[in-house]
Amino acid sequence: MSTPAEPSAVAGDETSPAATPSPSGSRVLVAWTGVLAALVLAADQLTKWWAESALTPNAEPIPLVGDLLGLRLIYNPGAALSIASGYTWILTIVVTVVVVFIVRAIGRLGSRGWAVALGLLLGGAVGNLIDRLAREPGFARGHVVDFIDYAGFFVGNVADIAVVAAAVLIALLSLRGIGLDGKRHTGDEADEASADEVASDAPGEPSGTPSPKPAGEQGDPA
Repeated sequence: MSTPAEPSAVAGDETSPAATPSPSGSRVLVAWTGVLAALVLAADQLTKWWAESALTPNAEPIPLVGDLLGLRLIYNPGAALSIASGYTWILTIVVTVVVVFIVRAIGRLGSRGWAVALGLLLGGAVGNLIDRLAREPGFARGHVVDFIDYAGFFVGNVADIAVVAAAVLIALLSLRGIGLDGKRHTGDEADEASADEVASDAPGEPSGTPSPKPAGEQGDPA
């Protein structure tokens, strides 16, 4: 006959098969992440190729949705909004480190949401990294092809859209407490453990030390 504590221990077991993704499930998530990253990369490079063949650099924007969205080809040596234009090689190193980090993190995937986020982020990061490595004026100093004009505020590309979408999704997953492994990580378990520790070490219930008998119950040695 099981004790009352046993069912709760099983229910709260974080290492049970239901809580831990299977190796085959993880492989599927890794595969889908790679496929999504490849699709983003292909879309980014194909649209950049089209923009260079169809648009004139630094020309007036071609309206798509009034003044809100248009097409204008520019070559950006910096980051978003042309920030750090004089430090292209530093940006190349930063993006390379990000790509390596993403690739290493993919192996721990246990969440479909994170698989989508990392696929978008990896595809977008590699798309712009290829520009920095392979385009003029030289290796690691290449300018990124931007052609989507947002109301004159800034000009971006498909890779930028993927990176922004990934950032939003990662923020939502983090707010919900969903970790890379697919488990929901909250402070409740840590709080319960701390409460148990405090209770076990409370003055009325010393841990590991027998309580002395009340004076009225102490007898003479036999």
